[in-house]
Amino acid sequence: MVVTKDEYEKCHSAHPIFFFNNGVTVFTLDRPGLFYFISGVSGHCERGQKIIKVLEPASPPQSADQNEQKNHATAVAMAAISSATLMSYIMSFVGVLFF
Repeated sequence: MVVTKDEYEKCHSAHPIFFFNNGVTVFTLDRPGLFYFISGVSGHCERGQKIIKVLEPASPPQSADQNEQKNHATAVAMAAISSATLMSYIMSFVGVLFF
């Protein structure tokens, strides 16, 4: 059941926002914010069968400049990691040859 915050905390709702009991229900999270779900089966909510789902607002699309800067920073970081990995392999190989 989808319920209010107060009903969620009490594990009881006489008039849920949305009720379903067919086992195959799809509930659309249609707005940003909190959604409170509890089991409608007696005793289940009290034993922990409840959940709060937080839906974040959609983030605005990034501009081309922001994407380009992000891609450049990622490329630099990957090059640094690749260089470090390559050096690690070389040092391991040299160590095997001389020891």
